[in-house]
Amino acid sequence: MSNSSSGKNPDNNHYIGELELAVGDVVQELGWDEDIDFEFRNGLEDALGEEFLMEEDQEPVDAVLLWWREDDGDISELTDALENATTNLDDNAPIWLLIPRASRPGHVSPMDVGESAHVAGLRTTITAGVSEDWLATRLERRV
Repeated sequence: MSNSSSGKNPDNNHYIGELELAVGDVVQELGWDEDIDFEFRNGLEDALGEEFLMEEDQEPVDAVLLWWREDDGDISELTDALENATTNLDDNAPIWLLIPRASRPGHVSPMDVGESAHVAGLRTTITAGVSEDWLATRLERRV
């Protein structure tokens, strides 16, 4: 993992800072769909200087971005998605769970996020307002 604070595109460095990532970090993206925030997604990818890995990639990663909406499934399906998201994670690497904000269609209750994370062996740490429509919650393995 790189510890540099300046991205390939300095205009997008705020995305790296908000998600506590570094230039050169390898990130896997799960749950991509047409409703994601492309400005955030593309800005983060550009700032990292690396293309995101896809769902089928099996390389070790420094972080996972998991887009999740209410229509994607219930608590047990979110739990399964979180467990699957840990497959390629390096030790101590986060999952950033992106859910629609409370005022947006597809919002997922923070209680459901917390319960799913707990069952999946994860804990919630911080949240970041990554866009007008999406909120990111950092999940880490419980120790």
